[in-house]
Amino acid sequence: MDSPHGAAVKAEDFGLKGPRGWVFRGIGIDAAPGSLIAVEGPSGSGRTCLLLALTGRMKPTQGHAEIDQHRLPKKMAAVRRIAALAHVPGVNDLDQALTVAEQLREGALLQRRYDAPVRALLRPRAERRARAAARIDEALAAAGLDLGTLPKGERTSVRDLERMEAVRLSVAIALLGSPRLLALDDLDLKLSDTERTEAWALLRSIAARGTTVLAVCSEAPADAVVLRTGPQAPEAADAPEAPDAPVTAAPAAADRKITWGSAAKSAPEAEAEAEAEAEAAAEAAADAGPDADATAGNDGDGDTDTDTENDDTKGADDEVAEAGRA
Repeated sequence: MDSPHGAAVKAEDFGLKGPRGWVFRGIGIDAAPGSLIAVEGPSGSGRTCLLLALTGRMKPTQGHAEIDQHRLPKKMAAVRRIAALAHVPGVNDLDQALTVAEQLREGALLQRRYDAPVRALLRPRAERRARAAARIDEALAAAGLDLGTLPKGERTSVRDLERMEAVRLSVAIALLGSPRLLALDDLDLKLSDTERTEAWALLRSIAARGTTVLAVCSEAPADAVVLRTGPQAPEAADAPEAPDAPVTAAPAAADRKITWGSAAKSAPEAEAEAEAEAEAAAEAAADAGPDADATAGNDGDGDTDTDTENDDTKGADDEVAEAGRA
């Protein structure tokens, strides 16, 4: 398998606003190729929407980002060609009705169909099968998934996989296209402490090969470049009255601010930043309707190539799913 040079990830004042208000805003990052980037925060705080926007699957409405010098939002298609999604619930879930071997063959077929040059389709069938088998073996090795350890080998049903095995399988499928940016959601969901350590070790090994890795998690490791979403107020995503809450409360403004860095901001810095933005947050809250975090409550569905001001962010499953096949 190729070991591509990873994609640099840069963003400045990057944001996305939906019908219910801001999903995320004010993102800034400058990560070198081959970086391990962690989007850290509670569920429902816009983590997945940020991941999809940075991989060209959702259209931002504020600021800009550059992925390997492809500027977003103008070059979303170009970013999708170099960025692959591993596991993102609701976007590219593994097919529970397939076996592991069938899921891998389907991934290789889709990668060849959508990403390979046309001349690859003209090769003899035996050569195409041999190339696909070799690529699958290399992807499995990079993902650390040994089919021999599964209960029924490659004929094991996807529904029977353990959580960590499913993570490795989704990563292997994403690596079939030799992406320059690999993204996956909910990395540490339903993982034990030992499995969480194992998962981050896997992503570090992929980053060490040159691929930039972007992972959504609830707790980032110390060596990752961190994008943090603000803490979610209790039941804020479900309460339509949230935007009308008094804007004098500093945490309400901080909730809408996503910062980045290798370490968390100190409490005084966070409070100062919240106070400085309270007035701007008040204006946004007055016009937004229900809390913006409710838009990201599903944290995985969204509009891609349509205006997010007018369309619900859950209405782009077809294009997002097709774009995430690689």
